[in-house]
Amino acid sequence: MCTTDKDDHMERISGLDSGPRPVLIVEDNLLMRKILEGCLQELGHRVVAAENGRQALELMSTAYYPVVITDWVMPEMDGRELCSHIRSTDYPGYVYIILLTSQDAKEDLVKGLDAGADEYLIKPVSPAELAVRLKTAARILELESSLKKSYEEIKILSTKDPLTRTFNRGYLDERLPKEVKRAYRFERSLSVIMLDLDNFKNINDTFGHQAGDKVLRSCSDCLGNSIRGEIDWLARYGGEEFLLALPETNLAGAMIAAERLREKIAELLVVVDGSEIRVTASFGVSSFTPTDQKENMRMVQELVEAADYCLYQAKKEGRNRVKSLQL
Repeated sequence: MCTTDKDDHMERISGLDSGPRPVLIVEDNLLMRKILEGCLQELGHRVVAAENGRQALELMSTAYYPVVITDWVMPEMDGRELCSHIRSTDYPGYVYIILLTSQDAKEDLVKGLDAGADEYLIKPVSPAELAVRLKTAARILELESSLKKSYEEIKILSTKDPLTRTFNRGYLDERLPKEVKRAYRFERSLSVIMLDLDNFKNINDTFGHQAGDKVLRSCSDCLGNSIRGEIDWLARYGGEEFLLALPETNLAGAMIAAERLREKIAELLVVVDGSEIRVTASFGVSSFTPTDQKENMRMVQELVEAADYCLYQAKKEGRNRVKSLQL
C-alpha cells in the first residue's frame, strides 16, 4: 500500500522514471492491485492487471510486457511458478520481474529470486521505492536491448561479404543444405545458378583493382535487385563468381531467371574515372525436383557441381550464355 500522500509521493519520485513502459501487475488482492495501478499510472506507465499467474501467462502470450510486478501468494499459480514459466519462455525482449512479498517472508523471497525474479518490494509498497525499482528495470532493459541489437548486427556482418554486400561462402555452406532439406520435405523444386563474370582479369589488368571492385559491387547490386526478396538469395562463391539459390523453382523457371540476369549484366555500364566498362557473365543452372525417393545426402554437392559444370560449358562455348542440367 502507498505510504505517503500524493504531494510527498510526487516530490520524492521526481526525476526517477526514465520513461513509460508497459507494466503487468499480477495480484489477486483487488485493493492492492488498484493501489499499484494508481502508483504506476502516476509514473506514466500503461498498466495491465491479472489476478493470478495463469491469467498473466495468457496475457503475455499475446503481448510483450517488459516489466512484471507479481505477488507471491496467489490462487491457481503463485509468483514462484510464474517466474519459472517466464524464464523458460522466449519473449521478444527481456522480462524484468519484481516480486511483492511481506516483511516476514524472507524465505519466500529467496525462493522467488532463485526462480528468476530480478528484484523485490516489501508490502506495503512505497511509491518512491517502486519508482527506484522501475528506474533500475529501465536501465537493465535498455542494456539488454542494446546488447541484443549489437549481437544481431555482428551476426549479420558475419554472414556478409564486405565487398559485394551479398552473403558470403560461410552463409552459403550453412543455408544451402537447409534449402535442400526443405525441398525434400515439401516436395518442391530447388534450382541453383552459378555465374562468373567473363574476362574479369582483363578489367583488373586494364583499369586497376579498384575499378574491378566497383564492377563487382555493381554486378552484385544488379543481381540482388533482380531476384525475389525473402525467397531467393545470393552469395559470393569466390572471386568474381556468385551462386544464386532459387527455392520452389524448376529448371524452366531458373533458365528464364538466368537469361534475364545475363541480359541485365550485359546491359550494365560501370563508369570509373571517366572510363566506361562493360562486362558479361556466363551462367550454369542446375535443378532437382524431389519425389518419394529417399533424401540424397549428396544433393547439395551434386547441385553445386552440376551448376559449376554447366558454367564451364558456357565458358567453353564462347561465354555470355546460359547452360543447364536437370538432376
